[in-house]
Amino acid sequence: MGRAPAPAASGSDPLPLFPLRLVLFPGGLLSLKVFEARYLDLVADCLRTRQPFGVVCLRSGAEVGPQAVAMEATGVLAHIDEADAEQAGILRLRCHGGARFRLRAEPVQRDNGLWVAPAEAIAGDPQRMPGPAMLQTVAALAEAIRKLRELERAPFAEPYRLDDAGWVANRWCELLPVSLAAKQKLMELEDPVLRLSLVDGFLRDKKVVIG
Repeated sequence: MGRAPAPAASGSDPLPLFPLRLVLFPGGLLSLKVFEARYLDLVADCLRTRQPFGVVCLRSGAEVGPQAVAMEATGVLAHIDEADAEQAGILRLRCHGGARFRLRAEPVQRDNGLWVAPAEAIAGDPQRMPGPAMLQTVAALAEAIRKLRELERAPFAEPYRLDDAGWVANRWCELLPVSLAAKQKLMELEDPVLRLSLVDGFLRDKKVVIG
């Protein structure tokens, strides 16, 4: 099966960015507590237009405040699933990761402090079955899901696509105790089988998968 067509990252307008000290993966879940005025405005616009915003990983700088930041050039669109007003001026968001995107220029800050940049979408992972050598890694993820569900924890959105190499790799990347820089490189890889192979190697090194 070929690559899925790449959706527009943000139409003709610059993409609003939410720099965070995390790497969002396509299909991943994201919970956010929003209280800064610039991001409350961003959420209001996204809810009104039903458009996503861009999540990019911070290389330096803080998530809050006006200080200078450096951010990665590749990120993932965050689609808002739910927005709850916890109290006046605070929103709790539940989002899911959509398509990856690549910034086409350096981000700039608007007068309200919001970062924006022109972006282009990156085509989604082609549907690939995990190879026979990866089946233990797939089974280990299925077992992790089973145990988490027994604890009434749901770290992944259904449906669970254990027959999709990219989906399995992305979910493992969310669980692995590796650096943000390593997660960023894995997220950027365009070959889902290679991404899963690198995850498999890590799991075997750590004796999570044996054999």
